[in-house]
Amino acid sequence: MKIKTHEDIEATIDHVFDSVTDFESFELAALRRGAEVRRTDSLPHPGQGMSWEAKFAHRGRQRVADINLEQMNQPNLLRIWTKIAGLTAEVDVELMALSRNRTRMTIIVDMRPTTIPARLLIQSLKLARTTMLRRFRKRVSEYAATIEAQYRA
Repeated sequence: MKIKTHEDIEATIDHVFDSVTDFESFELAALRRGAEVRRTDSLPHPGQGMSWEAKFAHRGRQRVADINLEQMNQPNLLRIWTKIAGLTAEVDVELMALSRNRTRMTIIVDMRPTTIPARLLIQSLKLARTTMLRRFRKRVSEYAATIEAQYRA
């Protein structure tokens, strides 16, 4: 199942790329929501090959996510691969400069089930696709507004 959205952001492409690759802020946000996040790589600088293990509770069960940074082409592309209990997801963040101070951020999430329970989950997501897509677009829009506010500050 693939979902996609894009947002135009009033900021330079370099600022937007720096924001989407600020992995420490994402780790802190996950910790504030009750997840345990641990880096599993030993890279000194952010780049391709970074990996994390995240443990969190979802729907009353403890889940473990393996997250890998597959590709990082500054300032245009970020590809993250994730595996969570029978479900793999590939997240692409593509950036395109529309002008000097305007950037289009496109986010594509491709989820693929590897087990029967994960197939059932994907099927239920397909049934609620409109609602899920609305929430996804709203969160991406809020994140884009945050990036714009940081750029103006």
